[in-house]
Amino acid sequence: MRFAGPPACAFLAVCAASPVMAQMPSAKASQVIGWVASTGDARGRPFMIIDKVGAEIFVYDRTGRFMGSTPALVGSTRGDHEVVGIGDRELSDIKPSERTTPAGRYVAIIGPSNGLGRVLWIDIPGAVALHPVITNHPQEHRVERLRSETPADNRITYGCINISPMFYENVVRPLFTSHGGVVYILPEKRSLASTFPGYRVQ
Repeated sequence: MRFAGPPACAFLAVCAASPVMAQMPSAKASQVIGWVASTGDARGRPFMIIDKVGAEIFVYDRTGRFMGSTPALVGSTRGDHEVVGIGDRELSDIKPSERTTPAGRYVAIIGPSNGLGRVLWIDIPGAVALHPVITNHPQEHRVERLRSETPADNRITYGCINISPMFYENVVRPLFTSHGGVVYILPEKRSLASTFPGYRVQ
C-alpha cells in the first residue's frame, strides 16, 4: 500500500472542508497510520484514524493516499470501553460516565439513521456513528467547539463523532459509500497493542 502522509492539503476542496487548518497527526496517530499503511491492515479499503485526545480525524483512500483531516467532537467522557446495550437506550437514560467514544478497529459503512440522514456507522450495536455536527442544541456550541484552536472543548457528544458537514460530504461520504472502510479509534487509556490486533510499531 502506498502511503503519503499529510503535507498541505492536496485539494482546495479538502482544505475548505475543514473549519480550521488541518493538523499533523500526533505520535500515536502516526504510529497507527504507519502500521496500517505498511501492513495493508485495511485490506484495500479506505481508512480513517480518529484521535480522541487530539480531537482530529485523518482520512486515507484505499491506496493509502492522504485525503484530508478535520477537527472532531467526541464523547464527553474519557475512556475506551463500550457500554453494553447503550444503543437500545434513550439518550436521556445514558449517564455522563457512559458517554465515551470506544476505541478499536471497526469496519464502517454508510447507512440510514434516525433523523440524521445517512451517516457513517462505525459500531452499530454501540450506536456509534460519524456524522455532520448536530446544531439543534445551540447551548452546546458544537460548531464553535469545532472551530476553536484547542481540543480541550471538543468533548461534548454521547459517543458519536461529529465533524463539519462540508468535510463529511466532500471527503468521508464519497470514500465510504460504495464498500465501506475501516475506522481506527485511538485509545486514551489502553495500549495500542491491546486495542488493535496485530499492531506493531513501525
